Amino acid sequence: MSTPVIFDPATLPADDNVNAYTFCVELKGSSWFLQKGKMIAYYGRIDFNGIGHGRLDRLVRTSFHSPLHASDWVVAEGSGKMLLADRAFDVNSYDLENGNLTIRSGNLLAFQPTLALKQSIVPGFLTLIGTGKFVAASNGPVVFMEPPIRVDPQALVGWADCPSPCHHYDHSYLTGVIGGLRAMTGIGGVSGEEHQFEFVGAGTVLLQSTEMLMAEQATGAVPQQAGVPGGQGVPGQQPGAPRLPGQLGDLQRRFGL
Repeated sequence: MSTPVIFDPATLPADDNVNAYTFCVELKGSSWFLQKGKMIAYYGRIDFNGIGHGRLDRLVRTSFHSPLHASDWVVAEGSGKMLLADRAFDVNSYDLENGNLTIRSGNLLAFQPTLALKQSIVPGFLTLIGTGKFVAASNGPVVFMEPPIRVDPQALVGWADCPSPCHHYDHSYLTGVIGGLRAMTGIGGVSGEEHQFEFVGAGTVLLQSTEMLMAEQATGAVPQQAGVPGGQGVPGQQPGAPRLPGQLGDLQRRFGL
C-alpha cells in the first residue's frame, strides 16, 4: 500500500497542479480573481473581498467587466498558497499571451488581474483578453481542436482566437425517423447529432471529454445535509440537488443546451 503524500507550504507547487483535480495558486502580495466556492484551503495571510468592495474599485475597473457575474466572484489578495478545486472535476491552468479566449462561465475558476474579463455576446460564456494565467475545470480532460469543426454544445468548454460560433442543425436528422418521432411525441431533447456549434476560421476550440455539462451549484451556498452547520439549501430547490445550467432565478446566464 502506497504512502500518501503530505504537503506543507514549502512542498506545495507554485501556480501548478497538486494533482489532476487540485490547483495551487501562490500569492506574493498579489491578487487573483476567484469564483466563489472554489477555494478549498490555503496557507498564509490571504483576504477575500467581494467585487463591490470599495478599495478594489481600481482593480475591478481594469479587469472585471461582467456585472451579470459580479456576485459570483471575489478577489483573493495577500501572501500564501491557495488550493482550488471543483467537485473532483479535472482542473488545469492555461496561459494567454496577448490573446482572447471565451469560456463557459461555470468552468472558469480563477484568473490573474493582468487579464481583462468581459461578458461574451454568447449567453453563459465569458471572454478573457490580454496576457496572464487562468484556471478552469472540465468534465474530463480537455481536447484542443482546430477549426473548421462542428461540436456538441454540451462538450464545448470554450474557444480561443477565433470568431464566435454559429448554430448548425442537421436537416437529414431533423427530417428522419428519429427526428419525426421526437417531433410527434416530444420525447428526447436536442442532441449533438441534431444541433451543433459550428466554428470556422483560425483559432483553437476547447472540448471536454464528455457531452455531460458540469452541473452547477449555487456559489457560496452551504449544502443542506447532516453535519453541516447553517445549511439552508437553495430556495425552491431540493436538498443536495445541483443547479442546472440556465436555471431561472439565475437570469439564465448559463448556456447549457
